[in-house]
Amino acid sequence: MVEEGALTVKDYMTREVDTVSPDDTVGDVAARIAGSTEHSGFPVTDGRHVEGFVSARDLLQQPDHEPIFKVMSDDLLVAHPEMDIDDAARVILRSGIQKLPVVDDTGNLVGIISNADVIRSQIERATPGKVDNLMQTLENIHGVAVSQERRQVALAELTPTQAKVYADELEGRRYELDRGLAEPLVVIDNDGDLLLADGHHRVKAAARLGIDEMDAYVIVLSERVDLGMAKTAQKEDLYSIDDIAVVDYAHHPLVQKTKRLQD
Repeated sequence: MVEEGALTVKDYMTREVDTVSPDDTVGDVAARIAGSTEHSGFPVTDGRHVEGFVSARDLLQQPDHEPIFKVMSDDLLVAHPEMDIDDAARVILRSGIQKLPVVDDTGNLVGIISNADVIRSQIERATPGKVDNLMQTLENIHGVAVSQERRQVALAELTPTQAKVYADELEGRRYELDRGLAEPLVVIDNDGDLLLADGHHRVKAAARLGIDEMDAYVIVLSERVDLGMAKTAQKEDLYSIDDIAVVDYAHHPLVQKTKRLQD
């Protein structure tokens, strides 16, 4: 039984799912996989009822005219939308599969949950801890009431509070953004001024990818406060994310090379 307030599969699953029919041919499905950058297989459904799953491996060395119901896997693992996300993570990890079809009590397909979705769920659990700590700090230092919102913020409206980012770390953030795994930003709304508290590598990578808005936890101050990080931003001439310098002659402080470890 899922505990009250626990995150479930339905909170992270993709609801719009591409499927194939049991009567489709190997040639048709192989062409769809070859022409896609997202799919290495499909749930096989009769109407919305799940009959099996077909992967690229199932199609290997099969004649193009063979119907999918003859080559698909019909003994497959599925998840229920009310399943705890941690339980789904264990199934995906232990089975070595990348995606679980999500079915309702009647066996009808209602979504799909991937290993990327599971990773995202774990990332988003970690971020509120940062937000809670920052909220408490703001309340204690400035004696101001704070509240929290989850919303999309325009990158053009953000004022950075960090002067530089590292080129090697940007590549990792680009990878995460491409796969929907980026941690939400942490932003302080100080009477309409949006200060970026956490996520400078993410916004810089997003800008390079042409992304205009990002998901963020926004800490809203009940009244305008003279924040130290705002003073730091002005002192370092930081007014937009374009002002964040990219350092390509040094590694991120957490990244070490083997030779450095041996010295």
